[in-house]
Amino acid sequence: MESALEWDLARTLLEWQVELGVDECIGEAPVNRFELAPEAPAKPARAAAQVRHAPEEVRERLEVDAVDVARQAAQSAGSLDALRTALDAYDHCELRLGARNLVFADGVPGARVMILGEAPGRDEDREGRPFVGRAGQLLDKMLAAIGLSRTAEDVSRAVYITNVLPWRPPQNRDPKPEEIAMMLPFLQKHVALAKPDVLVLMGNISCQAALGQRGILKLRGHWSEAFGLPALPMTHPAYLLRQPHAKREAWADLLSLSARLGQGR
Repeated sequence: MESALEWDLARTLLEWQVELGVDECIGEAPVNRFELAPEAPAKPARAAAQVRHAPEEVRERLEVDAVDVARQAAQSAGSLDALRTALDAYDHCELRLGARNLVFADGVPGARVMILGEAPGRDEDREGRPFVGRAGQLLDKMLAAIGLSRTAEDVSRAVYITNVLPWRPPQNRDPKPEEIAMMLPFLQKHVALAKPDVLVLMGNISCQAALGQRGILKLRGHWSEAFGLPALPMTHPAYLLRQPHAKREAWADLLSLSARLGQGR
């Protein structure tokens, strides 16, 4: 009798719900209709298939570790000429596709001072040398004020100049972190082969690459260490052209550099 009452009650309740408009059953566990559906596991397989069926040149680019390739190429270079050749042969950085020239270095190898700039601009890209535009002309005047020159025959009065990136970024944009990472092994080797006494880090990108820090207005004027050498961050000459009032601080930094070189004699 008890089971019949339960059956009748269940049927009555069901009919009542149908009259209310219920048209489907509800499960015992709640369902979150706003939750994002998990990605289908077939996607990685499709991505792998796309890589397999890509043209050989594209497939090789996707499958290699660009930083590891850069590291191996830099380590194998035993001279500055060999390093330049290795950079010129490195085809994993897309910046080279839009650049006219590889901008490797300028000045006197073996100079006591090595300047690390950021990236080539339009004039540098055209001539294939770093710091040849308006910023470069200002840099030459700044160096001359403390008796230094990129053309000096005496290595104790000479400078050697390079950039973090050897190719001009489009529209002079800031280098991307992955671009800096690819060029870092070459930069480290460049410093090791040039064998300067001190480094001058011109601008934010140079500090990011050599020190792992940004904020040049706070870093400038404070000696640090990069690649095992004393390093002095300075504001980029291009910044000084836009903000002439900052030249006083740049002059103080130049005097600090001159004093450091005098102590090293």
